[in-house]
Amino acid sequence: MAHASESAQIDRPIAEVFDFLADGTTNALWRSGIVSISKASGDGVGAVYRQRLNGPMGRQIDGDYRITAFDRPTRIAFEVIAGPARPTGTYELRELSPTSTAVTFSLNLEPRGLAKLMAPMISRQMEREVAAIHQLKAVLEKPT
Repeated sequence: MAHASESAQIDRPIAEVFDFLADGTTNALWRSGIVSISKASGDGVGAVYRQRLNGPMGRQIDGDYRITAFDRPTRIAFEVIAGPARPTGTYELRELSPTSTAVTFSLNLEPRGLAKLMAPMISRQMEREVAAIHQLKAVLEKPT
């Protein structure tokens, strides 16, 4: 199984960080690989977001995902339902103080078929994705 995880301390209240992450359309503000994203349906568990991503060799790929857990304000989980790689992911949040939150972004993928041959490339991409948590920190801590 391929796994990648990264954590950051964000100087914002836990509810504010959770709400920002819960609105998947904000992903484009901190994940550089997103070409477009929109909510397709639902709220909370079952919500579906359609996204186009920058893929290998300059091609765009689908990366639609569905929310599978929505435990305000501590956890959001999702599964990618479109595209060549279909990882599952989580955002785990922990209140450090009334104005500070620890966030861990994790991705997991069980490669099957031809994806097994691409596992090293997929693992590197997953590491880049979770490292974007530091850009999330920058966006949320930016003075308004």
